[in-house]
Amino acid sequence: MTTHDIDAFKPIATVDLAIFSLSPAGLSVLLVRRANAPFTGDRALPGGWIHIDEDADLEAAARRVLKEKTGVEAPYLEQLQTTGNRDRDPRGWSISIVYIALLSADDVAERQEAMAEDAEWRPIECDGVGLSLAFDHASLLKEALSRIRSKVEYSSLPGHLLPVRFTLSELQSVYESLLGRKLDKSAFRKRMAEADFLEPIEGEMRRASNRPAQVFRLRDTRSLVLFDRRI
Repeated sequence: MTTHDIDAFKPIATVDLAIFSLSPAGLSVLLVRRANAPFTGDRALPGGWIHIDEDADLEAAARRVLKEKTGVEAPYLEQLQTTGNRDRDPRGWSISIVYIALLSADDVAERQEAMAEDAEWRPIECDGVGLSLAFDHASLLKEALSRIRSKVEYSSLPGHLLPVRFTLSELQSVYESLLGRKLDKSAFRKRMAEADFLEPIEGEMRRASNRPAQVFRLRDTRSLVLFDRRI
């Protein structure tokens, strides 16, 4: 058997990213328009081949693809799942390691020029974006949304979608938007204090309707804090 014959039996291996941020329309996901076959012209989740001579591990591959598509190097990143079969890619047996990335509003605004030319933000509609996606990416997006929505109930996840500096009212608004329901203000603030994932920015206040509001930031921008009970 020749090297060519052996290569023909190797599965295609990629990393694909469900990259989320907040827009005026709410939670949005970054999509790219495919320039090459298969699915030429269709939209898809950003992804790329694993570079065995460059990527030290799977997360390194995901962060490289993230930077290539968005210009962002260090947001919150979480592995969602590994999927693979003979039918998901017409080119052959394929494996995809899927990651979720959360970009703050500041990340998006400051690096707009670094965004790939074929990339665009699409608002989330129910469990997708209201249009068909290449490969099995509609299913992957649905799984990513399910993971995010479940974690909102018991983690600091929404804080990673806000600008670096934010008030508790702005944080509560994002929680409510992702949960689809209102939260009691006093109970919410008590839970945030108990979770201890925020730090006040000394001397920085923001105008509010009644009195100036304290401005906060995340203690750790790369990891989530898990609550001891759901909101």
